[in-house]
Amino acid sequence: MFSSPTPAPGSRAIANNALRNAGLIGADRDATMRDATDKPGGRKASSKIRSHRPRVIDIKDLRNPRSKAAMQAGPSEPLTIRGAGMRTTRIGAGGPLGNPRVRIKSKPVEVWREVVRKRWNPETQFLNLESLIDEEILKKNNIQPPGYGGGVKDAAVIFKLAKELTPKVKTLSLSNNKLQGIHLQLLSHYLPDLVNLSLQNNNIRTLKELDFLASRRGRLLNLKELVLTGNPVQVNSVGQDGGEKYRRDITSRFTSLEVLDQVAIAQIAFDGPGPSTAPATKPTASTFPVGMGASFITGVDGGIVSNFLVRFFNGMDTQRNLLINAYDPNATFSFSANTTIAARARVQGFHSSMPNQKKLTWAEWLAGGSRNLQRVGNHFDRALNSLHVGAEDAIKALAALPGTKHDITGPPERFCLDSFPILLGQGMGLLLTVHGQFTEVGTEGIRSFDRSFVLMPAPEGSRAKLNGWDVVIVSDQWTVRVYSSHEAWKPGPLLVQALSREEQQAQNAASAPALQPLTFDQQSQAALAAMPEPQRNLVMQVCQRTRLNVPFAVDCLTGNGWDLNRAIANFEEVKTTLSRDAFL
Repeated sequence: MFSSPTPAPGSRAIANNALRNAGLIGADRDATMRDATDKPGGRKASSKIRSHRPRVIDIKDLRNPRSKAAMQAGPSEPLTIRGAGMRTTRIGAGGPLGNPRVRIKSKPVEVWREVVRKRWNPETQFLNLESLIDEEILKKNNIQPPGYGGGVKDAAVIFKLAKELTPKVKTLSLSNNKLQGIHLQLLSHYLPDLVNLSLQNNNIRTLKELDFLASRRGRLLNLKELVLTGNPVQVNSVGQDGGEKYRRDITSRFTSLEVLDQVAIAQIAFDGPGPSTAPATKPTASTFPVGMGASFITGVDGGIVSNFLVRFFNGMDTQRNLLINAYDPNATFSFSANTTIAARARVQGFHSSMPNQKKLTWAEWLAGGSRNLQRVGNHFDRALNSLHVGAEDAIKALAALPGTKHDITGPPERFCLDSFPILLGQGMGLLLTVHGQFTEVGTEGIRSFDRSFVLMPAPEGSRAKLNGWDVVIVSDQWTVRVYSSHEAWKPGPLLVQALSREEQQAQNAASAPALQPLTFDQQSQAALAAMPEPQRNLVMQVCQRTRLNVPFAVDCLTGNGWDLNRAIANFEEVKTTLSRDAFL
């Protein structure tokens, strides 16, 4: 073996100058000569040959054939270009020096645009994006489709390009692409008018993945046909119950569906005349055919209902912790804050005209675990955690909510209640619904509410019975709303559209009977003073509406379970038989 002689000092510089004078290397190019003992690249710590690696230059340098970058690009040195889009582009210089042959691959967006246009049928409005892994255009450009390496952004590009097609895409097939739900999250955003969608033979595993298509904001409202066969979510469901639950869940998400997995969905239809071709006329009726009825209680002693409500709302307003005795150990409680201003309230301007309404906010109510399912959406955990099971959890949830004041001794028309027996397990229970209003402590603003109780007789020896409750709460659902006044349940004609505040005041003034002031003798005044406040209020109302004196009013209410409506109805039946001394 022979070793290369060691070059004399300065010999390399002399050689460089000679080559530079001959025009064989550029004046500013690093053309340092190396011998066999030098490390490649001049780096002593590296032994790897780096001469094959592309050198990065800017694409604008190649536009000028006289630039140094263009002149130095030889066929053995492919160049990586900055500014060539998302994908690396290489240029090979093959022709005369200073006139390189440039070959630039298309950008991914342009490639996808070519694929979309190739697979688009404008006559049938059908975009066929099946089996994109086999598309030659993508193979040629080394692009991987979504599901095979391509991600969510790639899918979004495809859907956005599809949106640009004319006419609008009505039928879309994405079969055989190994797609998951996350790839579809922008599909309904860009193609909201889809009528037919095939996702056959993909990788959708759960129903939750379809929520990207069925969310309330981006729902495919016009979707008539959906194909999911071959996806794990469909395949696994067949072995459980024949796919019945799967079909129910899908149709609940896509309510406009008519065909699912090529099987027609049963539709509920009614026999009737076909659509009329006559021009529509504006309805002239101002009220509905059936009017609003009064409160009613049936199947139970009205006194039990009255006593329960008086005691319960007093506890709500003063000592909520004591209400634990009124709840069954396995009771459920939930509340919902409905922040929408009702049409009636908006027309009459309650939210802006009443003195303290602008002080009201919903922050505490929403933070307290509101179970408004429109807000909870598809968050199963939030829906589950906002249902409180057991007396202790119910009271804990109630205690965290803002304070209330229910004016149960005030005008009775501010509250409406209905009560009737229902089946409850092997026995009977009582459904009690209450509509009314309360004042929120602190802001002194007024809110409307609806409350539904399921009650059952308090078992002997139970906590409720030992604390004086005749009934115990099995279920309690409370909805808190923007104030909309008690006119909503006022007995009488049910208006098609709410009256304005001025119209309502004029109507009340015209229809209100001229009430004469009540005068009682000292004995009647003493009897009223000795009564509990709720009963005294009922007696006063009977006297005002019937002109009965206090003893007869008390007898009328007692005989009808202290139910005001029943007492008034009973009075109307027998008033012609009463003597003059029954009246004031």
